[in-house]
Amino acid sequence: MKIKMKNSDSKSDPKKVKAKSTAASGLRELFVDQLKDLYWAEKEITKAMPKMIKNSTSEELAQALTNHLEETKVQVTRLEEVFASIGEKAVAKKCEAMAGLTKEGEEIMKGTQEGVVRDAGIISAGQKIEHYEMASYGTLASFARVLGENEAADLLEETLAEEKNADETLTQISDSINVEADEEEAETESQTVSQKK
Repeated sequence: MKIKMKNSDSKSDPKKVKAKSTAASGLRELFVDQLKDLYWAEKEITKAMPKMIKNSTSEELAQALTNHLEETKVQVTRLEEVFASIGEKAVAKKCEAMAGLTKEGEEIMKGTQEGVVRDAGIISAGQKIEHYEMASYGTLASFARVLGENEAADLLEETLAEEKNADETLTQISDSINVEADEEEAETESQTVSQKK
């Protein structure tokens, strides 16, 4: 039996993506396109975060999220400054990644009981969002430096530092909440075993 090997250099490679007619052809176009994406993402976060705050039972978590919500509103304004600094109009383009992350956060809240387990889930969802933002701001700051847009790069790096700080705060809060969630689960299991006896 002969096995026919597919030539990976073939022009009919199904993995190769065809660019849209509106596709970015240079780094600057890609930079602006990704700024639009991030602008939409930050605006989406300002809509999603109040639900996370409302569903938090930990005062420390609710306060950290409230503080970061206010910071995020400033970050939206800062992105408008980035657009202005490069001579572009601030326009939002739907960010599919952030839409997915905020939807996942909602699903986590719906899929967990109110209390420390939900708090742990909210932190998980929040940190996924923070990591996406850190990757985005880091990449865009790098693009800006290469393009000689130093004012834009400085603004983007300022937000990057805030996102890293927010992630670190969530990590610190999760240390105690995760332990509480585990202890609560162990206590529930112990009570269930006792009731069966």
